[in-house]
Amino acid sequence: MTATLDFEYLVRTSQRMVFSIAYRYLRDAAAAEEVAQDVFWELHKRLGTVESNEHAVFWLRRVACHRSIDYARRHAAELRARSDAFTEPAQSDPPADPLLSKRLREAVATLPKKMRMVVLLRFQQEAKLEEIAEALGIPVNTVKSQLHRALAMLREKMQFMLEESSGMGGTWR
Repeated sequence: MTATLDFEYLVRTSQRMVFSIAYRYLRDAAAAEEVAQDVFWELHKRLGTVESNEHAVFWLRRVACHRSIDYARRHAAELRARSDAFTEPAQSDPPADPLLSKRLREAVATLPKKMRMVVLLRFQQEAKLEEIAEALGIPVNTVKSQLHRALAMLREKMQFMLEESSGMGGTWR
C-alpha cells in the first residue's frame, strides 16, 4: 500500500504544481515557497496515510489550495504591501497581448478568495470541476456557480478596463 510511495519522487513530480497554485493565488514567490514547503512537510508527516501516487497528487492539490487561502488570511497586509512589486516569472512563449494578460491577472487577483482559487484551478491547473470540488471540499454545483459568477465578474471587469483604456468611458459595448 504505502510502502511503494517514494517521497522524493512525489516532490520532484509535484513541486511545480504545488508552487504554481500557491504562487498564482498569493502572487508572491517567497510566500509560495513557504506554502509549498509547508505542504510537502505535511505530506512527509502523513505519507503513511496516502494510498497511491494519484491520491498523493490529489492530496497535494487540495492542501496547496487550503494552505494558500490560509496564508493569504494570516498575511493579508504583508502580501498587499508586496503586491506592487509583483512580476510574473519569465514565460517561454510571450503572450500575444502582454497588456491584456497583465490586466486579466489583475482582474483575477481581485476576485473573492474561493472564486479566485476555483478560477486558478480550472484554467491554470486545468482541473476538472469534480477535482476542484474535491480539492476545496465543496459540492460540484457550488464550483459551477462560483466559476459562472467569477467569469461574469471577470467579463465585467475586463470590459470596464477595455472601455477605460480606449477612452470611451463606459459608452462602448
